Amino acid sequence: MFESAREKYKNSEHKLLIAKVIDKYEFSKTKNKITYTDFLNISEISIVKKILKEENVSNFVIFGGKEEADRNVIIFYPEKFSEEMVEKNYEKIFEVIRIKLPNNIKYEHREFLSGIMKLGIKREKFGDILVTEFGADIIALAEISKVLANDLKTLTRFRKSEITVENINDLTYIETEFENINIIVSSIRLDNFVSELAKCSRGNASDIITEGRVFVNSINEFKDSKKINVGDLITIRGKGKFIFDGIEKETKSGRYLLNMRKYK
Repeated sequence: MFESAREKYKNSEHKLLIAKVIDKYEFSKTKNKITYTDFLNISEISIVKKILKEENVSNFVIFGGKEEADRNVIIFYPEKFSEEMVEKNYEKIFEVIRIKLPNNIKYEHREFLSGIMKLGIKREKFGDILVTEFGADIIALAEISKVLANDLKTLTRFRKSEITVENINDLTYIETEFENINIIVSSIRLDNFVSELAKCSRGNASDIITEGRVFVNSINEFKDSKKINVGDLITIRGKGKFIFDGIEKETKSGRYLLNMRKYK
């Protein structure tokens, strides 16, 4: 398996990513064990999902420690396992690094992220950072969570903070917030959505799509004329994530007023 994928991507910038994923899959298959990748971004997930579909691989789960995570790992499991059995192993794969800041200090997402990066930790070793009322919950691979937590205590910005490692099931729940917006399009094509959501011309929207910056339901989409359905999630890198909630009405000029939700 995967000979065609190896050949197709042998000169690609994604060559190393594909090789690592294939190795994880083959190890799971030959050793009958659960294996998993590092955290991948939405673009990398899209590429890997396409290859796995082409190779008819179905025994995998995509999860990042919480539903609708921005960064996820791909978990491969033996055919004798079920997804329910994999879910029971989540707490062995993920842990939460909880940073509780002193009462008089508040940090934003970028300050938590830059702190971790200062330690030389590779971005693929930790996932989403959830900023909370008291500090932040950082989703990390269990294999590095305790080391990372101890290293964070050496940073000046966190020296007075309480830093602990928690079970992934104790992750702080933060309800997703949305902003309701309306856009007007001439047709339910992807380029029309991108033009309105990114506030640019149709020509520039086409360029954004061609550059690989647009995802529909987490799949990289390069076709301007892609039809968008109600409930579809549109991600435009650098512009945000949006859900198409439906058509509000058709205008007298034959255009459509659409209801959208933008992730805050």
